[in-house]
Amino acid sequence: MKFKDNLPIYLQIEDYIYLQIAQGKLQAGEKLPSVRALALELTVNANTVQRALREMTAKGYIFTKRGEGNFVTTDEGRLEEMKSNLLKQELAAFVSRMEKLGVERESLTGLLASYLDDTREE
Repeated sequence: MKFKDNLPIYLQIEDYIYLQIAQGKLQAGEKLPSVRALALELTVNANTVQRALREMTAKGYIFTKRGEGNFVTTDEGRLEEMKSNLLKQELAAFVSRMEKLGVERESLTGLLASYLDDTREE
């Protein structure tokens, strides 16, 4: 995983795990890889992974079973909230990039609708 300089690594790890859940690579109730395994996979310090998992636990997106590990929540409402937050984050980044390109917010709706129509036919 390549990390961005403008965002704390633990937040990027959270986003990585959220994306794994949203894409169905991690299912509700499924055990997450161990802190050590995630640290090795992402080439980061285990303390950074632990911080990300602690934050996710506080938000209710994962839970810990003592001696067993961390698991994706089984609360469907929480999972939908997580996916909605991820979508809003992506949309905010998209809108920001479009504004930097000089595209006005009012024209985004039309451009997006046109793009979706064009790609639907493919």
